[in-house]
Amino acid sequence: MQGKDTGQPDRTGTALGLLLDAEHAFLRAEFRLVRPLLQRFQHEFRTSDSDDTSMRCALLRAALAARAGNWPEAARQCPERDDLGWADTDIVHSLAVSALRRLSEEGRHTEAGTAALAIVLWAHLLDEEDLGDFHGLLGERRDTPVPEELWEEARRHLHGRITDLLHALDVRAGRDALSAWRTAWEAECDDMDPVVIPSAADPDGLVPLGLAAGHLVRHGRRIDLIDAYTARHPDTTAWTEDAPDHRACAGALSQALAGRGQDRVRAGEWTSALSDLSTAARLGRSLRSEEQLAVLRAARNVGRTSNGRGNSADTRIQGLELAHALLPRDTSVAAELTAELVRQGQRVFRSDPAQSRRRFARALDVTPGDPDARSELDDHLRADLDRGDTIRVDDVRGLLERDPDCVPARKWLEDHYTELAMTTATAPDTDATRTTMERRVELLTMAADVAGPALNSLVREQLDAAVLLLAEHLEATAPPSDVIGLFLRDLMRTGVSARFDQTVESAYVNRARERERAGDPGGARRDRVCAERIGAGLPAQGLLFGPSPGPRSGKPGHDDTAQEALF
Repeated sequence: MQGKDTGQPDRTGTALGLLLDAEHAFLRAEFRLVRPLLQRFQHEFRTSDSDDTSMRCALLRAALAARAGNWPEAARQCPERDDLGWADTDIVHSLAVSALRRLSEEGRHTEAGTAALAIVLWAHLLDEEDLGDFHGLLGERRDTPVPEELWEEARRHLHGRITDLLHALDVRAGRDALSAWRTAWEAECDDMDPVVIPSAADPDGLVPLGLAAGHLVRHGRRIDLIDAYTARHPDTTAWTEDAPDHRACAGALSQALAGRGQDRVRAGEWTSALSDLSTAARLGRSLRSEEQLAVLRAARNVGRTSNGRGNSADTRIQGLELAHALLPRDTSVAAELTAELVRQGQRVFRSDPAQSRRRFARALDVTPGDPDARSELDDHLRADLDRGDTIRVDDVRGLLERDPDCVPARKWLEDHYTELAMTTATAPDTDATRTTMERRVELLTMAADVAGPALNSLVREQLDAAVLLLAEHLEATAPPSDVIGLFLRDLMRTGVSARFDQTVESAYVNRARERERAGDPGGARRDRVCAERIGAGLPAQGLLFGPSPGPRSGKPGHDDTAQEALF
């Protein structure tokens, strides 16, 4: 409210008195008196920046700067809205009117400081609680009280005119909804705390980005927010909660997208709806129950038309993938996605085998062990075997486990391991040479195991030769127990190779000597018995010492003195 002359002759002796004189001089247009009074106030009364008289002084300085055409200085001097309660309402109104007139001039659509000044002052004057008693000031100027209903009507009218002016300036300057002066104005009027700081007015936006985004969502302008944000960041796939570029707006933007997604479900725009809800989830939103229901409804209909014409399998799969990612625990979505993947994989089984495989493989990812997808992939693998295509070993082994009667798979593995063994080179006597020999034996053994009774005689011969070569190498470079360990793996039975039998017999004899030297006569005696049996050329089949007696204690025993259960 405008200050009045109290009739006290000595009021200029106080800080408040000096300010009142300065304010009255300003309002009477006696501007030559205002600055000396302010200078005297500054010189005689050193008040803190937060003191109420300092706030009034700052506002008066802002008004003087504005009158002189120095609007940047006016914005710098202007207090925040919370501090305007101490100011003279006449001065606030005078400066507020001047700011709007300035903005109405041609070419002022980029003066952010002036806009911030106008926004803060008018938000204070038109506040619903009328903290500055602007209502009362209007009554004084009319010399009659303004009825409440007329005041409310005038307040709404002024608010609307300011909104229209700021919006027109936004359009002229090309500002989007996030940086718009209109958004800042509405946020300043709606927020209890000040959000526009004239002294810190930024041409790129008068309020922080996240605050502007939140305001747009709260006031039903989510489409404006999404459009503005999309124009700034066209790559929506990069919109994530943790990305530094998107963190400020993530919460408000995700809420806006979730709302638009529900609107699109109601409009039958299934794919777009799922895309919006998916992006909202990436921005950190946990879907509410109604949003989850929207996902389920979209999942049931995406890629389909009411009459079946124009159905799109690709669109349906993409949509179901989005729905499954949003609701990974929903079995109905997983089942529908799996079934659709299998159907489409079957449809292009011959025309596009690569895509068909991807469909079946994805179906197994969604529903592990799905029998239809597994069977179709196995059919692809059988076709690969028939054509001689390049295949992964694990895939063929898996097929053979599921279908032990698959002869092509068994033959492929036998040939594969045999070929690997053949290409395994034998190097000179080094530590690596033993590893190479053992690997070759292992590969040939795997080939033999896969082949079973139908083992190729050539493979059998190669395995026997590899085992003998390894046994001879171990005899020359390793302890006798290593040779015996190879023998006990039952890779070659006694009687097949005299050289192998001699190598094993010598190993038992040598270990018997070691055991005698170590004070183990019993162990030495058993090794010599084994050596004698092997040297006697007992047949390879059956147990050398007859049937093995069962364990006396009921616990499995272990003895390393012959093949199978002999020792």
